[in-house]
Amino acid sequence: MPDLHELDSFAAVARHRSFRKAAEERGVSASALSHALRGLEERLGLRLLNRTTRSVTPTEAGELLLARLAPALREVADALVDLTAMQQVPSGTLRLNVPRPAARLVLAPLLARFVAAYPRIQVEVVTDDRLTDIVDSGFDAGIRFGESLAGDMVAVPIGAPQRFVTVAAPGYLATHGTPQVPRDLLGHACIGRRFPSGNLYAWELQADGQALSLSVEGPLVFDDDALMIQAACDGAGVAYVYESQVRDELLAGRLVAVLDAWSAPPSRFFLYYPSRRHLPSALRSFVDFIRN
Repeated sequence: MPDLHELDSFAAVARHRSFRKAAEERGVSASALSHALRGLEERLGLRLLNRTTRSVTPTEAGELLLARLAPALREVADALVDLTAMQQVPSGTLRLNVPRPAARLVLAPLLARFVAAYPRIQVEVVTDDRLTDIVDSGFDAGIRFGESLAGDMVAVPIGAPQRFVTVAAPGYLATHGTPQVPRDLLGHACIGRRFPSGNLYAWELQADGQALSLSVEGPLVFDDDALMIQAACDGAGVAYVYESQVRDELLAGRLVAVLDAWSAPPSRFFLYYPSRRHLPSALRSFVDFIRN
């Protein structure tokens, strides 16, 4: 089968009825066009152009091919123009895979401003606490903590650093006492967190450069931060959650921070995506937006 280059070359010559004019339009030599046309005719087994030293005219077969080919080539040209316009005016769908805490803490505060700045981009957010393969699942990008990222991904910091804090309701502490060191938590009702993998989260604490991973126990285990916070406010036990998520509860006195000296250093969420030369315009616009 002939390729698009040969067909486009034929259409240019047949339209101008001149190898020289067609060559000037396409930025190639007339001899290169002549060679391409000979190859096309040999492949089809048909003469498409009558050539003399003074003129070039399509044969009957050439006229038939040009009549069918010209609209199709215009469609191809229009499609390429549309793609160029898409790159100049960002548009399309941006699919993001995001864990629920990151969606609430770092992504949600940005979205209204982003879609206002790029009204032709539609953002689709799928909240998922699993370590999903974004490429295999058809996502443009994802958000995770830095230590969860594969080495072949491009990572861009997004949002402010996030700090974990150990909290409990004043009533719970009045009844059960306030833990002074991490080991005291082993005697408390701790509200657990289970990952989608099935693993229970071991609380990661740190003080004076000393890191500690503590497997706690308690009557409640959740996979959702909002439920953990509500249970802590209701006096069900001690929770280990993002400080940003309980700021209002701490200010209102519904929760009290304990073991503050043992809080791990703040960690960053990152937007990550596969390394590629030509990013879709929607993703490129979002990356530029969060960098700025």
